[in-house]
Amino acid sequence: MTSSAPVAAGATAGLDSSRLRKLQILGIASGLTAGAWLGAAEAPTKLAQAGVSPIVISLLMVSGVFLARWSLPALIRGTGQIGVDLRQAPHLVVWGLLAGCLWAVANTLTIFAIRDIGLSIAFPLWNMNSLLGIFWGFVLFNELRSAGVWRWLAVGGGAAVMFAGATLLAIASSTQAAGQHALHGVVAALCAGALWGTMYIPYRKAYLTGMNPLSFVTFFSFGELGMMLTLALIYSGGSAQLWLELAKTKTVIFWILLGGFVWVLGDVFQQYAAKYIGISRGIPLSNTNQLWGLLWGIFVFGELRGLGASHYAQVIGGSLLMAAGAGAIALSSVSKDEHVRWREAAQREGLRYGVDSGYVEAGLSGRDAAPAEKRGRSWLDWVLVIGATAIFVRLAMFARTPNLELSFTAMSALCIAMLILLAGTGIALWRITRFN
Repeated sequence: MTSSAPVAAGATAGLDSSRLRKLQILGIASGLTAGAWLGAAEAPTKLAQAGVSPIVISLLMVSGVFLARWSLPALIRGTGQIGVDLRQAPHLVVWGLLAGCLWAVANTLTIFAIRDIGLSIAFPLWNMNSLLGIFWGFVLFNELRSAGVWRWLAVGGGAAVMFAGATLLAIASSTQAAGQHALHGVVAALCAGALWGTMYIPYRKAYLTGMNPLSFVTFFSFGELGMMLTLALIYSGGSAQLWLELAKTKTVIFWILLGGFVWVLGDVFQQYAAKYIGISRGIPLSNTNQLWGLLWGIFVFGELRGLGASHYAQVIGGSLLMAAGAGAIALSSVSKDEHVRWREAAQREGLRYGVDSGYVEAGLSGRDAAPAEKRGRSWLDWVLVIGATAIFVRLAMFARTPNLELSFTAMSALCIAMLILLAGTGIALWRITRFN
């Protein structure tokens, strides 16, 4: 049974400085780790340039996402904890489904963008979603309220630098790709960014209310898969034609599903970044994935090979400008006064939906909302983990290396760096919050 009582006055005063600082550092680390894994996840979509339909790639990628969004929470916390969160905040199921639908459409647009203008250029264009994240965070959730002049300057200046970088990249894209396809790719990437920027509204509503990120992503998954399957059926002209398209991709299904799985690893860290430093800071920080996309595009796939020095200067300069702007925004730390305004927004969300004030407070402080209800992993959890693993192993048996020119040395170096970030941030999340 829930209560609509407001958060107590002492709680509203905020966390102690030490706890708040730890959570902010954790949020920054989560954002950086998210950037690495989100950047790598788009690499399999290069298959769109090897004759595989973008819609099929997106559907298969979402299927990999669905497997990961259930198996990872089952492994880390157990599905029983999802039920605890659902009873406390059932209204977030609808918001999760909506966010999933937006993500599916946006992800499909990115496949077309990568096909038409390449990975290293498409990334920064759709990462304009940072600007929408700043806007919605301020307007709806009290982010940057009472933040002070210097933090406002950091956010405003960072947004201006990001815009300059995106403009430089748009100019570069118009000369790299041929004719009308360059324009199509630019429009697809910008529309994807707009949808992803709007998708962060449900994120922030969930975490101000107290929802655990690992629970929220499971609701999210049904919206993703349902919307993507609908788009695929419409685009392909029916189930029979879609099945034929899928049958043609037997040898690459593993790689695309793996891309979806990798994307979820990045998204989980992005969710924790949004939870602990807000969408106005967490999303720009996770958008360092553009630099990882640049590294994968140039060093692993050989994008921009053979082009003049001016093209390299535009693409690399634009990416660095956007990363610098995102860094200025993300590293403008949350003050005690601003955090109090966050708590006011959380109290408002709790009152609106009748969520228990203790649950809301625990979520804001990164602690377990209901330790008495904590359960171990059940047989269902192990079925989900073993089942997902078996699917990937079976598909790997049919997999063939795509007929693309790849640098395996560069790929190995990037993968090692990603694993180091994964281990370091994962351990920190466990020690400080127990993944709460």
